[in-house]
Amino acid sequence: MAKLDPRWHTSIREIPEHQWQFLVGDQAIPFYRWRWLAALEDSSSISPLNGWQPWHLAVWRGQVPVAVAPLYLKSHSFGEFVFDQAFARLAMDLGLNYYPKLIGMSPLSPVEGYRFYVADDEDEEEMTTLMIKVIDNFALKNGILSTNFLYVDDQWCKLAEKVGCAAWLNQQSLWSAEGQSDFSDYLSKFNANQRRNIKRERKAVKEAGLIVSAISGSDIDVNLLRRMHSFYEQHCAKWGEWGSKYLSETFFDFLFDPQQLEQLVLFSAHRGIPKDPLAMSLCVTDGSMLWGRYWGTELDIPSLHFEVCYYSPISWALTNGIKRFDPGAGGSHKRRRGFLAKSHTSLHRWYNRRMDKVIRDWLPNANSMMIDQIETLNADMPFHPKN
Repeated sequence: MAKLDPRWHTSIREIPEHQWQFLVGDQAIPFYRWRWLAALEDSSSISPLNGWQPWHLAVWRGQVPVAVAPLYLKSHSFGEFVFDQAFARLAMDLGLNYYPKLIGMSPLSPVEGYRFYVADDEDEEEMTTLMIKVIDNFALKNGILSTNFLYVDDQWCKLAEKVGCAAWLNQQSLWSAEGQSDFSDYLSKFNANQRRNIKRERKAVKEAGLIVSAISGSDIDVNLLRRMHSFYEQHCAKWGEWGSKYLSETFFDFLFDPQQLEQLVLFSAHRGIPKDPLAMSLCVTDGSMLWGRYWGTELDIPSLHFEVCYYSPISWALTNGIKRFDPGAGGSHKRRRGFLAKSHTSLHRWYNRRMDKVIRDWLPNANSMMIDQIETLNADMPFHPKN
């Protein structure tokens, strides 16, 4: 058997698509498939110039990779949605350089599922141990303060914790079908006041003369994707310097690909034909889960966001047998629309002993407080008492 050879790659294109996909598997969530990550790089949405240097780790046996880890060297913390400002301040207080840092995630996508992808005939625990050792050696050699794996897969999390990664709990939102078969079932979970509120919000959209249609798969054309980019760009611009516009129009062009299109659902708010939208959201699906990603509008209708980003996707999900819907970052207004708070885990390694000790001493209490906060939020959901 050929010797294991860990290598760093500054582009996903250094690892052939068929080899990456063989390791990741057809069941991997869309955000870790080769074409999604390649589209981010090829469109320059992710690049060294904007603070995301691809730095993927692959372990090879001869000419075949037997494990891969999507990784990025970062010079800032934008686009992660795990807010580590306290860690950055601590580093400054200790006289340490917080950046660059090494990040494992699907860029710009706060979706659970990060892991090292290992061939079936390899020992996953041994490979995880080897890869983290390679990462540690690289970080120590190059003066990198931390390695951070964000939104990790629950099963892989246990392996990484065995190697000494520190777990930090944060919060996200999730809707689950839980036996619901249509939108009436969804509404029945809420108390009377919130049912009226949701019906009122949906009615406001209809009274504005708008219809919301789902457009998916091969029905999506490149012009519609470019329109989606325009909405996304307009929405980001409303927030000024905090708008977090990362994706170029070219990224949306790259989504016009048969394998990418089968994962996309656009929700178009229109008065005429669906392909002439006045507002639109883009969601991603793998057939069992739905993820809300981007949206924008030309109209100033407060309820329109809820319809295009929550209610219509939930209705579509129920019709198509989708069991769970992750609406994206943020939380407070999602609670009142049936999205429960849940924890997600990030894993961290710090290569300065003082910083490592301070944070590890703080984490148990911080994680306990997060669990308490999630329980409090969910206890205050506007559900019918029987739910």
